[in-house]
Amino acid sequence: MIHVIAVITAKPGQRDSILEAFRANMPAVHAEAGCIEYGPAIDAEGVGAMQTKFGPDTFVVIEKWESAEALAAHAASAHMAAYAGKVKEMIASRAVHVLSPS
Repeated sequence: MIHVIAVITAKPGQRDSILEAFRANMPAVHAEAGCIEYGPAIDAEGVGAMQTKFGPDTFVVIEKWESAEALAAHAASAHMAAYAGKVKEMIASRAVHVLSPS
């Protein structure tokens, strides 16, 4: 299994627009061979001092894939290219962490 944690920071005020495009693309991703989990998450409220917040412009994509090959196919898919084209100008930064269970 492959885990992916992608930290996406939008340009100020653009996070909701990116998330709208992201959610519209989710059904196509969930239908991909090898997709176990794929969804966005934002800072939880009311957790207290133990939390280090990402902030109002950032969301995290939490993914699980059956294999590195499934992840590679996902990255090369037409729907991901279309999504990237829609949100490219709204993104300030992106960091993708690909992990394997230890």
